[in-house]
Amino acid sequence: KQKGFTIIEVVLVLAIAALIFLMVFIALPALQRNQRDTQRRQDAGRFVSQLSSYATNNKGAIPADSAKLGTFQSTYLNADNGEFNDPKTGNAYQVTLQSGVSAFVAPDDVGKISYVTSATCDGEGVKAGGSRQAAVVVKLEGSGFNCQNN
Repeated sequence: KQKGFTIIEVVLVLAIAALIFLMVFIALPALQRNQRDTQRRQDAGRFVSQLSSYATNNKGAIPADSAKLGTFQSTYLNADNGEFNDPKTGNAYQVTLQSGVSAFVAPDDVGKISYVTSATCDGEGVKAGGSRQAAVVVKLEGSGFNCQNN
């Protein structure tokens, strides 16, 4: 009688190892996607926070045209310095200015943000708001959108 492992024992250990690796490879992309979505939510929150700073420095007014939005992005978000980038692509967020609820179109891809003036969040959508209110909507990779008010 010789000491050692039988072929069945070796195959069983390899099968268990393969199952563990399979579970890791299936779970890893979902974890990464969730982390990127968390970063997008934080970036939308940062956008809203800096929007409040902008309003404080401009007598309560928020950026209402493309020129003011560009100044806001470069000054308050440091978008020109690469500090306001989508976590998946690494490219700067593409911010779309939309005036009011009637003009609202949700972002069609990750890496895009809809900045809707005279609007507030209503779940994942937007509804009409005051002239000094704005909604910031970002598309999430997992599913749905994240909407935040100023």
